[in-house]
Amino acid sequence: MIELENIKKIYSLGEEEVRALDGVSLNVMEHEFVAIVGASGSGKSTLMNIIGCLDTADEGNYYIDGQDITSLSEKELAVMRNRKIGFIFQQFNLLPKLTAYENVELPLIYQGLSAKERKERTMEALERVGLSKRIHHRPNQLSGGQQQRVAVARALATHPSLILADEPTGNLDSKSSRDIMGLIHELHEQGNTIILITHDDGIAATAERQVRIMDGKIVSDTRECVGRQSE
Repeated sequence: MIELENIKKIYSLGEEEVRALDGVSLNVMEHEFVAIVGASGSGKSTLMNIIGCLDTADEGNYYIDGQDITSLSEKELAVMRNRKIGFIFQQFNLLPKLTAYENVELPLIYQGLSAKERKERTMEALERVGLSKRIHHRPNQLSGGQQQRVAVARALATHPSLILADEPTGNLDSKSSRDIMGLIHELHEQGNTIILITHDDGIAATAERQVRIMDGKIVSDTRECVGRQSE
């Protein structure tokens, strides 16, 4: 599903050149659950932005479902994000004036779906995260855990090929964190492909595969470790 080939991303800070990503190659198969783990400044956020079509690489090739992403325009990237990728962010990124229902429905409006299909998908997604009785509540009327559930529902409603979760428990207490990770594991068991970005080794360990990034390079990948052990 995801194929990254020798991805490089370089930022200029004054006269200094920072290699945020320095030759990253990574394949993610359909239905995999992969944790990309690294400390602050390791390059994991830059990698997430490129995988999520929020940014483009300076060098290298990137394919989603066989489609070359590197040649797409900004408008085409936006369409790709909306149709292929469901995002779950640490900050929830909910619109404060919209209800839970309206926050989940919004990306479906951008997709141009009919009112009937939008309603069906929105209610289905909110029911899957256990919030069918909170649909008229705005974010400030919901707990942090409930807000993140709305964000998960929003990601699910578009029926994405990939769910990209960026530090999804970073702003939650321990109980809400367990609940959200339980929900993410349920989504994986139901067939969703998931890439989880985290600095937390404990959270990363719950994924079936862990990819560690440091100084813009992948330094370990448990899939490769398993492959070497079986040879």
